[in-house]
Amino acid sequence: MSTLLNQRAILGKDSYIVSHVGYAIPYDGVLSHWLYWALKLIDFGPLTQATTLPSLQLSKVKEVGIRLAPVSEQHRIVAEIEKHFTRLEAAVEVLKRARANLRRYRASVLKAACEGRLVPTEAQLARAEGRDYEPADKLLARILKERHARWEADQLAKMQGARKPPKDDKWKAKYKEPAAPDTSNLPRLPEGWVWASLEQLSWTGSYGTSEKCDYGFPGLPVLRIPNIEQGRVDVNDLKFASTQSGLDESDALCPGDFLVIRTNGSRGLIGRGALVQHAFDRSHFYASYLIRFRVSDGLKTGRWIGTIWDCDAIRTWIEREAATSAGQYNISLSKLNRLLLPLPAEREQGRIVTEVERRLSVIDELEAVVEANLKRAERLRQAILKRAFEGKLVPQDPNDEPASVLLERIRAERRGGSQTRPGST
Repeated sequence: MSTLLNQRAILGKDSYIVSHVGYAIPYDGVLSHWLYWALKLIDFGPLTQATTLPSLQLSKVKEVGIRLAPVSEQHRIVAEIEKHFTRLEAAVEVLKRARANLRRYRASVLKAACEGRLVPTEAQLARAEGRDYEPADKLLARILKERHARWEADQLAKMQGARKPPKDDKWKAKYKEPAAPDTSNLPRLPEGWVWASLEQLSWTGSYGTSEKCDYGFPGLPVLRIPNIEQGRVDVNDLKFASTQSGLDESDALCPGDFLVIRTNGSRGLIGRGALVQHAFDRSHFYASYLIRFRVSDGLKTGRWIGTIWDCDAIRTWIEREAATSAGQYNISLSKLNRLLLPLPAEREQGRIVTEVERRLSVIDELEAVVEANLKRAERLRQAILKRAFEGKLVPQDPNDEPASVLLERIRAERRGGSQTRPGST
């Protein structure tokens, strides 16, 4: 909201002004552009009233002091500011184009990874080296077998924990094999690849805890949406559960767990994910705004899922499938279970992940340089304005009419009431 309050503009023609926009008509001898640049140095945020919708009173604006220069010097300063800013804007545009190009390159790297074009496929290498290889359909069969075994082990642990050990094996019949995906309308994959649903690749999925959390609570850490940062788990901003009694240790996060943001007001954040790659020093849980998928073979396929998760095809599917209600986007566990992912051979996965990480690390470094220079440009912009209104940007001319004479003329005009200066907040 303070960003909106700090917007400035010069009207180029007669206009109607709505009630929540303030305006000022400069006296003769005060350039509109001079006043505009002077106001750009002022942050009106601290002057607002603390309400749900911050507002700025005209009386507060009138108390703001602005340095006044002679009219001729105003012209010189405005011209110099605009000369510097023209050059600065040109540099900023170059940086923004570079940032856009890096984002496009990032997307192209992920697209190539999903389509098997980033590194030689396992099938190509096997032919060139005269050897056999394990195609992804065999890998998927092994993952599904592991999925079944993990489900059985989990169910058995729960029954034994409740002191209700099974009397026979009839409980095993409750296991539901995930349906094979319909790939008839999907793009053709490289030789040795298969399509697999997220449900096939994970042995269970679940929503997080609804326990109340805050920074000073005595319970265990609970990851939230801010902890899912650019595909990584960030534990620098943790909240804690109010108690430990409402948390089941079997729900604690483990390496190979994949977290997905299931609800958010931002379309760009819905469905963003991150892989838990390392064990925590103590049990960490996850909030109800997240879904946790436990990848059947842990970090092996988990790293592949995390690597391709932000590719355009997956993002498009998630944003299309997300439901909207009361300004919130939601993606359910059942829908995410149906998400289809391209699955290469295991050895090929490792080569692709390594190459993606190598290229994205370079992109990350370049993006950091671009962002640092954009921030530097903004600081330079403020420094130019500061020097301008300290009288240090252009030489002063002793032949200029002093600003004190101009100010006295404005005071006389105000006292005479010869010109009305309306204003509004």
